Amino acid sequence: MEYVLSVGGPSSTIVGSFSTPRQHARDKMSSLFFDKCHQLQCTRERCWTQALKTSIFACQTPAHDRHYSKKRLTRPQNTDLPPILPKNKKKPYPIPLKKILETSRADRKLAEKGIEKPLEPPKNGLLVPDLIPVAYEVLDAWKILIKGLSQLLHSVPVHACSECSEVHVGQTGHDIQNCHGPNSAERRSFHLWVKGSIDDILLPIESYHQYDPFGTRIKHETRFDYDRIPAIVELCIQAGVELPEYPSRRRTQPIRMLGKKVLDRGGIVPPPKPPHSNGVLDLDTHRALDRFPLPVDSDVADIAQSTLNAYEKVRRGVTKLMRKYTLKACGYCPEVHVGPWGHNAKLCGEFKHQWRDGKHGWQDATVDEVFPPNYVWHVQDPNGPPLKSSLQRFYGKAPVVVELCVQAGASVPRKYRPMMRLDIVVPDSEEYRLVA
Repeated sequence: MEYVLSVGGPSSTIVGSFSTPRQHARDKMSSLFFDKCHQLQCTRERCWTQALKTSIFACQTPAHDRHYSKKRLTRPQNTDLPPILPKNKKKPYPIPLKKILETSRADRKLAEKGIEKPLEPPKNGLLVPDLIPVAYEVLDAWKILIKGLSQLLHSVPVHACSECSEVHVGQTGHDIQNCHGPNSAERRSFHLWVKGSIDDILLPIESYHQYDPFGTRIKHETRFDYDRIPAIVELCIQAGVELPEYPSRRRTQPIRMLGKKVLDRGGIVPPPKPPHSNGVLDLDTHRALDRFPLPVDSDVADIAQSTLNAYEKVRRGVTKLMRKYTLKACGYCPEVHVGPWGHNAKLCGEFKHQWRDGKHGWQDATVDEVFPPNYVWHVQDPNGPPLKSSLQRFYGKAPVVVELCVQAGASVPRKYRPMMRLDIVVPDSEEYRLVA
């Protein structure tokens, strides 16, 4: 701000610029503020530079790890098994209930307009040509699986609890106190071990065989008119496998439906009388140990590997078939039915069956319900001491077929290694308290 001063008269004039006290204080505070901001910015830049150097150094991969693949780095060390569902509740729907209701509303709208429901094979009763070879592969692998397990049971001991559903593969039964059978409190939850059978390994999940799955529905009074066979075998038959002992109707014209009502199913055709043959013995586990003798010791490892490969092939094939073919499972009990609709036999005795008059609560089935894995404890040293309850959190689990084949000499599949916790060292009973 400029000011004009007159000193000694009009002839003496001094022109200059200076600040008032208030302006001077304002300028001083402004300069101090900018100096402080500059110091803070410099400090921040130094911190960011140091953090960036630290983060770059921390993110660098060591020289011996640079050639590791991404899949190997992200593979977990151990994984937990799926949770055990409570028996006093209904099983969760495999398909979200919201999607089921949306599909039902869409079908109802089409039915109200008089439009037939669009159906694709195999929903319309026709076969899927691409899945016929898959069905034959699954059935052949199922035969190999039954034969291999029957032979391995002569070499590898399998124990089953006589009071509950626990199964153990090893020289002796384990000492883990998790038995919930009758009078388990008197035994302090210890198991009562007996010799196991093939039905303890391959859980018998059976289904009614129908000549025409889209025909007359099975009633409670007519349930003895139908044979009970393994659900996997019935699935393969409906997918295109031809077995003379269990004939199945092969349609050439698709069925027509309006909503939930069947308009045309091609009439009711009576089933033919099947011939009597012993060819179906290979498809069932009944008396399988008597049909297959003890193998030679040098062939046990090869039998175990082929049995494990057959197990994986059956599981993959069943998964492929279930993406197209409809299977129903009860939401309360292990009953399974292969077909578009569940049967009406009143055989359910699980949670609140009185409210349903013994009828099953049908819903879409999952692979584990049709082909249960039946998990057992993994024994890292079959000749070592039995498993203990105090070290329970260090033990892994695996499907009983995998555990049996691995103890017989088969190689461990990669996908089961985290489940079996092979990378975890089991401590001694005296030092397990010191493990974090």
